[in-house]
Amino acid sequence: MNLKKRKRPHVEVHTAALNDIMFFLLLFFLLASAVVNPNVVKLFLPRSSSGQAVPQKTINVSITKELEYFVEKEQVPFELLEQKILPYQQANPDLTIILFADRSIAIENIVNLTDIANKLKIKLVLATETKK
Repeated sequence: MNLKKRKRPHVEVHTAALNDIMFFLLLFFLLASAVVNPNVVKLFLPRSSSGQAVPQKTINVSITKELEYFVEKEQVPFELLEQKILPYQQANPDLTIILFADRSIAIENIVNLTDIANKLKIKLVLATETKK
């Protein structure tokens, strides 16, 4: 019986190509997950001459801190607000209301106007100032 130790070949695993493949897979999944996001929030942002977009079919509704309502700079009592907005909606079915509300008013007043917009099936955008 031959009990001599046999010389075994040296085995190496080269993983340099594996690192490249893993990097490309990771990159692919990161890009794919950024493109396919089901929780995307769609916002309607206005335009201005300085490069920001404004929806073409809009009306401005303002609420002052004294709870005075204005539709296109015309003061309207809250009870007649829906009747005042209705002709604009009939003229432009894809109308958007831009709501300018004073920061000191209660959220209930904004919700009341949101209810009117939902009832008339009109999009509503709340105007804000940029932080300095």
